[in-house]
Amino acid sequence: MNAVMDVSVLMTALLAGLLGSGHCFGMCGGIAVGLGHLPKQGYFSALIFNLGRLSSYALLGAGSACLLASVGGVLNVPQWGMILRLITAVMILLIGLQFLFGWQFLGFIERAGARLWKKVLPLAVKASAMPGGAGRLLLGLCWGLLPCGLVYSVLMTASATGTALTGAIVMLAFGVGTLPSMLGMSMAAPALSRVLADKWTRKLMGAALVLLAILSVSLLMVHRQSGHEHVQQRLQEQHQQADHKY
Repeated sequence: MNAVMDVSVLMTALLAGLLGSGHCFGMCGGIAVGLGHLPKQGYFSALIFNLGRLSSYALLGAGSACLLASVGGVLNVPQWGMILRLITAVMILLIGLQFLFGWQFLGFIERAGARLWKKVLPLAVKASAMPGGAGRLLLGLCWGLLPCGLVYSVLMTASATGTALTGAIVMLAFGVGTLPSMLGMSMAAPALSRVLADKWTRKLMGAALVLLAILSVSLLMVHRQSGHEHVQQRLQEQHQQADHKY
């Protein structure tokens, strides 16, 4: 990927995680208390849990990037990566509008993911009952498979990078963005819950995500235009070289 695009993709993932923290808290808060009772486990346990969660995200990013790169190669679709990033921007926009107006755009995606989560849930329940760091780590690994529209939207961005390494890095950036909310859920849930439940906090998050989606599309168009101009320049140079030969 172009260096500018590298930065924009990573910023998209990081800010989507940070600004979408309310979405993460709303989805994960009740499950966390029910499964792991994380507020009672202490700082070390919370860090181990989140290490497992971020590792799960990284594995998903690596796998999806390899898979979709192969699909794009088989279908031979021009601008395959750009199409995926455009879809990602649309999904982030929908998440922002969901925060702003309470519209449930991404419910169908999360319902589809819930089928997978039902199969993972028994393992997560066992992990929550395991003592020590091993149980927290395994629970965190399971957590990455929670049906979450926000995770899926950033996973599309990771998939568009085309390699396992870059896909993993993008999902790690997203996971780092969610850490303030998830660590707060583990260590200061009541106070953070009040902040994230505030109507104006959610509207601010929604507006920020909408702006992020618009910025992502703008950067995508700039990258496409610069790429088009580069191709045109190369063609002109080739024509000039051919003219000199004759």
